[in-house]
Amino acid sequence: MYTPAAADVAKLRNTTGAGMMDCKKALVEAEGDFEKAIDILRKKGQKVAANRADRESSEGAVIARVNEDNTLGAIISLNCETDFVAKNEAFIELAYELAEIAVVSANKEELLAADFHGITVAEKLIEQTGVIGEKIEIGAFERIDGPFVGAYIHAGNKIAALTSLSAKVDGANEVAKSVSMQIAAMNPIALDETMVSQETIDKELEIERELLTKEGKPENIIDNILKGKMQKFYKENTLVHQAFIKDGNQTVADYVKSVNGDLKVTGFARVSLT
Repeated sequence: MYTPAAADVAKLRNTTGAGMMDCKKALVEAEGDFEKAIDILRKKGQKVAANRADRESSEGAVIARVNEDNTLGAIISLNCETDFVAKNEAFIELAYELAEIAVVSANKEELLAADFHGITVAEKLIEQTGVIGEKIEIGAFERIDGPFVGAYIHAGNKIAALTSLSAKVDGANEVAKSVSMQIAAMNPIALDETMVSQETIDKELEIERELLTKEGKPENIIDNILKGKMQKFYKENTLVHQAFIKDGNQTVADYVKSVNGDLKVTGFARVSLT
């Protein structure tokens, strides 16, 4: 029988908020499959943290930058092995420089091949690995464009977000920054309900249906209950329907419209190392 390592049990507990023994049992049942263990906990009615889809934690710095006319933005994570290096001023400065190059690079491969003071970015990373004595690499790479793009980097350089808006209007900079703060804090899975993958919807419906069945709800009313459950799911997990963190009495979409009636959020990106 599969026996999970203590570190794996602790990781699942930190990710979901479920008890240690429940996490251990879920991992045993899932034979070590982390995502399957999360679903097992949910189907048993255990508390599962909303940010389970976050990238696996590692050390480094996450930096977001936008171009001069706010039409392009990029986020990169510059990864290393220890928090000591991640907090080093020279390391953070390098991450900012690389993020500036990322804004004009179409993808990670183009970034790695780009010029960095006479050598490629890839060669610079190898050079820094030798100097620092730790593996240094580009982890995440996200890039978005739009009529107006704004960014936010959370204190400590562990989370960053980008927001694209439908127009460059008065107040767009503050709106984009505030919405990016929302994205960093609340980790939405999609812009709105139309952007949620069918796989995610099917999984959510399966889990909720199983829980309702266990609660003894009659089959003829389960479908109606599921509609309400999914509305709540979209409200909690899609950006424009989330309660705005600076004013819980309005949604993110309401906040954006309060600045300009025609303004909309058209896209976002988020990278986290926490």
